[in-house]
Amino acid sequence: MLHLRLITPSGTTDDVVRLIEKTVGTTHLVVVPGAARNPVGDVVMCDVAREAGDELLTGLRELGLDRTGSIAVENIDLSLSKRADKAEAEAPGEGADAVLWEHLADATHEESTLSVTYVAFITIATMIAACGVVLDNAILIVGAMAVGPEFGPLAGICTATVQRHPRLAVRSLIALLVGFAAAMALTAGFSLFMDAVGLFTKGQLEADRPNTGFIYAPDWFSFVVAVLAGAAGTLSLTSAKSGALVGVAISVTTVPAAANAAVALIYSDTNQAGRSSEQLLLNLLGIILAGTLTLLAQKWLWARQRKVVS
Repeated sequence: MLHLRLITPSGTTDDVVRLIEKTVGTTHLVVVPGAARNPVGDVVMCDVAREAGDELLTGLRELGLDRTGSIAVENIDLSLSKRADKAEAEAPGEGADAVLWEHLADATHEESTLSVTYVAFITIATMIAACGVVLDNAILIVGAMAVGPEFGPLAGICTATVQRHPRLAVRSLIALLVGFAAAMALTAGFSLFMDAVGLFTKGQLEADRPNTGFIYAPDWFSFVVAVLAGAAGTLSLTSAKSGALVGVAISVTTVPAAANAAVALIYSDTNQAGRSSEQLLLNLLGIILAGTLTLLAQKWLWARQRKVVS
C-alpha cells in the first residue's frame, strides 16, 4: 500500500476527492479543510494499493496538483485494516508488477545527478578495483563492484528512453561519462603514486592473473551477463526490491574494467587498456539495452493487464 498526503487549493479539493473515490483500490480517505498554510489549502490523505498508484498519480497531475499544491507519496510497511485488504484485492493486477513511473523517474533523477558524492563513490570504487587487478585479488574486485554507483545513471538512461524525458537522458549521460572519465583519470594518478612508492609494478599487471584476467577479456558471455544483470536491476528498481541491486552490481564488469584500463595506460599497455575499455562499453551497452527492453515490456504487459481487467 501507498500513503498519499495532498495539499489542494480549496477550489480543487472536490475534484481531487472525486478522483480518489472513483479510483479502484483506494481507502482511508481523510479531508482536513483549511489545514495547509504553505501553500494555503486543504489537506487530503488516503491510502492506495500500489497497483492503482500510477493511475491515481497521473490523474492528480492532470488536475495540476503538482503545480498548485503538493503530492507526497510514502510506502506503508504495515497496514492492519480490512479496508486496506479489500482495496488491494479490488485493484487490478499485482502490486509487485506495478510500475510507479513518477517514482521511478524521481528516483533515477536523484541517482543520476553528477554530484561530488557520486564522483567520490565511483572514484573510490575504481581505485579499489585498481588494487584488485594489480594484486589479482577477486575479493577487492567484488568489493569495488558493490561500491560503484554507476547503475543509477544507467537506469536513468533507460527510464528516459521509455518515458521520453530528454533532460533526464542528458543528465544521466553526463553523470555516466564524466563520472567514469574523472574516476579513470584520478585512478591513473593514484596508480602513478602507488608505482612511485613501489606498491604497483608493471610486472604485476602483466603477470598471469587467473582471478582477474577476465576483466580485459571481453566476449559474448560478458554481454549476456550484462543483459541479465540489466534486466534484474531494472526489475529491482520498479518493484522496490533494492536488495537485488547488490547482486546486480557484483555481476557486471564496469568499474573493474575502467580501473584496469587506467592502470594499463600508465604502463603504456595499450592492449590491456583497449580490451578493458571494450569490456566496459560492452557491459554498459548490455545493461542499457536490457533495462530499456525490460521497462518497455513492463509497460506493455501492465497496460494489457489493465485492459483485460476493465
